[in-house]
Amino acid sequence: MEKSYSESYAAAGVDITAGYRSVELMKQYVARTMNEHCIGGLGGFGGLFELDCTGYKHPVLISGTDGVGTKLKIAMIMDKHDTIGIDCVAMCVNDVICAGAKPLVFLDYIACGRNIPEKIAEIVKGVAEGCVQADCSLVGGETAEHPGMMPEEEYDLAGFTVGVVDKEKILSNETMAAGDVILALPSTGVHSNGFSLVRKIFDIDANPDVLHTAPAELGGKTLGEALLAPTKIYVKPVLKVLEEVDVKGISHITGGGFYENIPRSLKKGCCARINKADVRTPALFQLMQKTGNISEHDMFNTFNMGVGMVLTVPAEQADKALDILHANGEPEAYRPGVIAEVTNIMWQKYKDVNIGNFKLSRPVKGGIAMMTIEIDGMPPEGMIEDIRTVKNVTNVFLIRSI
Repeated sequence: MEKSYSESYAAAGVDITAGYRSVELMKQYVARTMNEHCIGGLGGFGGLFELDCTGYKHPVLISGTDGVGTKLKIAMIMDKHDTIGIDCVAMCVNDVICAGAKPLVFLDYIACGRNIPEKIAEIVKGVAEGCVQADCSLVGGETAEHPGMMPEEEYDLAGFTVGVVDKEKILSNETMAAGDVILALPSTGVHSNGFSLVRKIFDIDANPDVLHTAPAELGGKTLGEALLAPTKIYVKPVLKVLEEVDVKGISHITGGGFYENIPRSLKKGCCARINKADVRTPALFQLMQKTGNISEHDMFNTFNMGVGMVLTVPAEQADKALDILHANGEPEAYRPGVIAEVTNIMWQKYKDVNIGNFKLSRPVKGGIAMMTIEIDGMPPEGMIEDIRTVKNVTNVFLIRSI
């Protein structure tokens, strides 16, 4: 590449020699992710990876792509770029693990206003660290300089992963039933979703110095440090559980929070009954809700609220699953709820009833829970009586709105 340069292209805003320098700086980080299945090195037109089908009867590839969103804005303001790559990897590999797949390879894409080799290398350093945590290989990527389209100091980051799972082991929720237990894997913080609202809550765009303040609720951390905490990668502990437990569903709690993501892994007609008081919500979220005057519903419908991933397992295997999680990097995993059967009746016999809102609450911890189901119009004949027959339901009342 020593003869590859263009003064004219550089004058237009693209310095190809900076790109070569970036690659040289990042090589040491990429090398950490390589294993015996990687063929060749950086610089090829495509990343090569030999698929080892040993132990797979019918291997199926599963892919996922994602970015980091406006969390990047926090990294730019803080001028800290060595962990944002972990977020990028996490957003992709945590998705493919929801199908039961093991991530194999990862590729990144960085778009920047100006290629500053040291900054690009720091970003890739984080990507490589994420790949190490997920036990996958960084086999390629792209850094694109966009002069005139992006400010020189700004960049965007996205990634792509491919994993493998045996066809017969692709997770299916077909056997999910009432009484199955929901397990929660704690998050490290906000992770990589909802940052447009975070920025609004703290007025970060207009007052970036707020990131350097240390609210008492954060135990000595600055707001910026708390917000930049990398997204947790759950691949290794979840794969260990999948080896020994009949996992029926996995949800990665990303944008949309509890309300959007937990139902994605549920069997049609099932619902998750989670005791709000049992959800271990870190102080950061309480600070956000208080500062922004955000409703509880919107908090749970936007953020992970301290739960980055949930697994649904048979009740008789819940303790075993927790033991495995506790022994493999998730010592704080816990059970916040169960799969409920009320909506099974709703689906089987009353699937034409439109549910507008569904809420579970209880006055005291350990007390009787109250479930409120808001529907359009009057309930069909027999529906209330059928719900009364559900196990552990003590009574059902009809409340007419005025």
